[in-house]
Amino acid sequence: MPSPRYWRERANRFRLEAARCKGCDRVTYPARTICPSCRGTDLETLNLSRKGKVVTSTVVHVGPSEFTMEAPYAMAVVETPEGGRLMVQVVDCEPSDVQPGLEVSLEFRLIRREGHSGILCYGHKGVPVG
Repeated sequence: MPSPRYWRERANRFRLEAARCKGCDRVTYPARTICPSCRGTDLETLNLSRKGKVVTSTVVHVGPSEFTMEAPYAMAVVETPEGGRLMVQVVDCEPSDVQPGLEVSLEFRLIRREGHSGILCYGHKGVPVG
């Protein structure tokens, strides 16, 4: 994510702020101003918990240049108890161990360094529980 956008959205990303539609109860992350399900505009801010379960995952063997040294690594869609879903890298385990149903804790960690300037970009990564 380019630096200006990263810094503009940093607070929302750090707090895992989602939106819950008051019309249909759909939770979306990142927060939106219009519900993708019912097109309603009456939404409330909801902070997602820092735990969840893997819904689906894949192992990346050839990643973008910033992540070449990390390959292979696991990416997963994680669903929180509130119903929010986010894609995260799952770390501190073998990529092949990341399967649907795996419980993870969402920890705020370094994602990458941007360009030669070395701007640090942080975000959430999934860490298996237990």
